[in-house]
Amino acid sequence: MIGRIAGRLDYRAADHVLIDVRGVGYLVFISDRTMANLPGNGEAVALYTDLLVREDNLQLFGFTSLVEKEWHRLLMGVQGIGAKASLAILGALGPEGVSKAIALGDWHALAKAKGVGPKIAQRAAIELKNKAPAVMAMGGDALDDDDIVIEDDAPAVPVKARKAPAKANPAQGEALSALVNLGYAPGDAAAAVAEAMTPGAATGDVIRAALKLLAPKG
Repeated sequence: MIGRIAGRLDYRAADHVLIDVRGVGYLVFISDRTMANLPGNGEAVALYTDLLVREDNLQLFGFTSLVEKEWHRLLMGVQGIGAKASLAILGALGPEGVSKAIALGDWHALAKAKGVGPKIAQRAAIELKNKAPAVMAMGGDALDDDDIVIEDDAPAVPVKARKAPAKANPAQGEALSALVNLGYAPGDAAAAVAEAMTPGAATGDVIRAALKLLAPKG
């Protein structure tokens, strides 16, 4: 499976882009959020990818992080959620937002995505809740051994113009791991960390905030 491609962004359409890698153009479908974060046409770009194989078609989907890619894979496993709906959810919430919504069981947040109704949103929140801790704890952007990386040998733009894939705040995974090691159930710990997370938060701050949320009430 093609796990990552890096090359030159040739053009962008409403829901996909064309990335040129050594003269071969790869058409990659992406979310609105990913589209907004891409560099300009003619500049270097790199995306993690997932290949959807159908009897009559092959479609490549692109993501800025492995957390986003993993949520796409999991969302696609929920009945009623196809590739278009998955990208709509990721586009509306982002990977961190999806992690928080799933961990907290907040199906209302999922239902805000275009084309995702309440019933499907509730099903996703219920079916994926136990998956949230593992996704939230994902570390660096390391590819699986079976993934194929396709990169341009001779970049057409300076290295400084390259836009590296975004990485999630490591505090989320580190805090989750710490709470689980303290004996908290993964699901409870994931929900507390999701609620405690703020942009740029340090691991210690997240742990302290999560512990307050997990403390017995009354």
